Amino acid sequence: MRLPDTLFHGRNGTFAYVAVQVVLRYALVLALAAFLGVALLSPMWTNLLLVFGAGHIALALVMSIAIGWVRRAQNAEKASRLVAINQTQEQIEELFAMTDTLQAADSNADAAQVLRATSRKLLPGCGVALYVFNNSRDRLDLVGSWDMPEAYEPAESLVPANCWALKRGKDHVNNPHEQSLCCSHYIGDVASIEVPMMARGQVFGLLVLGDRGGKCHNVERAQRIARALADSTSLALSNISLREQLRTQSLRDPMTGLYNRRYMEDTLDRFISLAHRQNQPTSVLMIDLDNFKVLNDEHGHAKGDAVLKDVAAQVVGALRPSDVVCRYGGEELLVILPDCGVDDAMMRAEQVRARIELLSDQHGCNVAASIGVASLPESAKSASDLLSASDQALYDAKAAGKNQVLAAPPLAKKKVVAEPISPRLVGT
Repeated sequence: MRLPDTLFHGRNGTFAYVAVQVVLRYALVLALAAFLGVALLSPMWTNLLLVFGAGHIALALVMSIAIGWVRRAQNAEKASRLVAINQTQEQIEELFAMTDTLQAADSNADAAQVLRATSRKLLPGCGVALYVFNNSRDRLDLVGSWDMPEAYEPAESLVPANCWALKRGKDHVNNPHEQSLCCSHYIGDVASIEVPMMARGQVFGLLVLGDRGGKCHNVERAQRIARALADSTSLALSNISLREQLRTQSLRDPMTGLYNRRYMEDTLDRFISLAHRQNQPTSVLMIDLDNFKVLNDEHGHAKGDAVLKDVAAQVVGALRPSDVVCRYGGEELLVILPDCGVDDAMMRAEQVRARIELLSDQHGCNVAASIGVASLPESAKSASDLLSASDQALYDAKAAGKNQVLAAPPLAKKKVVAEPISPRLVGT
């Protein structure tokens, strides 16, 4: 018969221990009385006292051993619970520290770095891969992976429609050894846990855990920790995305998507300083659409906006990724060409002009642009001089018949004019 679990716990435990002590002492008294009464009592009573005392002693010893065993078991259980409590406390502290550090993350790469440091402490038996949702591509792009098992190679991108975790909005385990339902993008022989990363009702990414060398024995614990990591990281990714949107709105022209004039001024100063330090040329293209007012008057402002958007796209498509395209004002665009001399700038300007002219057939109206080119150090020494020189070259191109590219003259060949005519007063 199994004794109740509460018999040796709390007050019951104290009572049982005291009772055993009383019985043991009582048995010892009986045994002592039996030995002392040998001369006074009959053999029958002496034997009875001896048997009775020995029985009580045996009973007390058995109960004492049982209590000792139970108390050792209790102490081991308490120690195990204390270890679990300490581990939980450490996990909570690590998660709090991670959340605090993530507040300072400025990019997805920063968030991945913080996640890596924490996951290695809390999930030493698991490799981790972090995917971030790319709205423009409708894909999940791999930001970083670490400690993944050799049998699992994270893909560079995932399609959300192929992920059961994202479709169900909850954790999903891919385990081919248990013939479980696996995502179509899953390829490998090791079990993986996929945790969707959501914040404010929006999907921001996916956290993937891979069992490294069979060290992740407690799947439920791994899922619980992964869920906490995903929640903290997804909130950080949400904040990063929000800050990036606000930054983009403050630096971008809302209609064309190009950088605005404020960004252009800061960037041009930075490139000019770099050009002086490294003794490299820097050029700018001042682009202005020809007869744009006539286009708006004859075809409407909606058509004008559509043409301007397509022109912006054509300019970006004709240039290098390192070149900076800005909306300077109205129908004027400015292009900054770092590490580009006047000859290369003229070639790129002509390519831009030709691509803009091709938009005429697409829109059913005349689309053309005049472009002024200026370069440092050939035609200017500072950012302000570079803008003035390109603006003057643009004015000269319009005065020469429009739809063409002209470069500002070298500094040595420039003539001083007493009262220069402002290009802004010339009809475009």
